[in-house]
Amino acid sequence: MAFLKEVNLKYDMPTADLAVGRATWAIQNARTTGAGALKLIHGYGSHGVGGRIRVEVRAYLERQRSRGLVRDVIPGERFSIFDEATRRAFLRCDELRRDADLDRANNGVTIVVL
Repeated sequence: MAFLKEVNLKYDMPTADLAVGRATWAIQNARTTGAGALKLIHGYGSHGVGGRIRVEVRAYLERQRSRGLVRDVIPGERFSIFDEATRRAFLRCDELRRDADLDRANNGVTIVVL
């Protein structure tokens, strides 16, 4: 079964554009290495600037989903055993069941199902 890859997009507080570029690379890398899902850590805007990285990365991911380039996008606040998309994602990547952010409503992460 495919594994979960985790990437911290915000480790050095990049611009939103750079974070989107990192997300693009992370998706390509995860797909190449056989990951079934990708957990992107983008933060939630705790530095008082409104979470621009989160907003821009999620908008980019939704565009990728609508074009069929990724299977699904699950915002961290919806990443729950009670969410239908999360349960479908478990079928692609069982490792998601053991992720520390499951059922934590963490809006600083997003799960990308590949």
